[in-house]
Amino acid sequence: MSGGPIQRRETVVPAPLGRAKGRAERMGEQTREFLAFALAGERFALPLASVREILKLSPITEVPRAPRDVLGILSVRGRITTVIDLRRRLRLPHGEVTRGARVLLVDAGVEVLGLLVDEVFQVYRLSPDEIELAAVVAGDLSDYVYGIGRPGAVERGAAADEIMILLDPVPLLRR
Repeated sequence: MSGGPIQRRETVVPAPLGRAKGRAERMGEQTREFLAFALAGERFALPLASVREILKLSPITEVPRAPRDVLGILSVRGRITTVIDLRRRLRLPHGEVTRGARVLLVDAGVEVLGLLVDEVFQVYRLSPDEIELAAVVAGDLSDYVYGIGRPGAVERGAAADEIMILLDPVPLLRR
């Protein structure tokens, strides 16, 4: 080995272009990512960090005497996963399962649970200005609700066309 100076390589990362750069700089690390999905015609979202995987619906094995909101179990790569009907958990009207239905594998801390949803939309990056905390939400679901998301509220003004209910996975997945 030579005793010469250590050479360092610098990696050049291109900066974001145009408007995206300005918005990213304004929001910094305060943005939060949420995966949006549909349930009973409503738009909901979970923190992206809690969602491990999105699965197409496959056969679910019923479990006798399971709680009302437990659909059954599903084998995911050899691991048994409990699947919860999120409509039932949130006391929403029953609906037909369509081709767009998906199972979200969500980290519940000790285990990973599956949540049946009607359709998955996209991931939203929300700034603090686009999130209203749960204090504005009333009703019997408030334990499960983190807040209301209004994507684009910062750019379009206070009245965003699209709103979604942001769910808190910790109380939502508690048995």
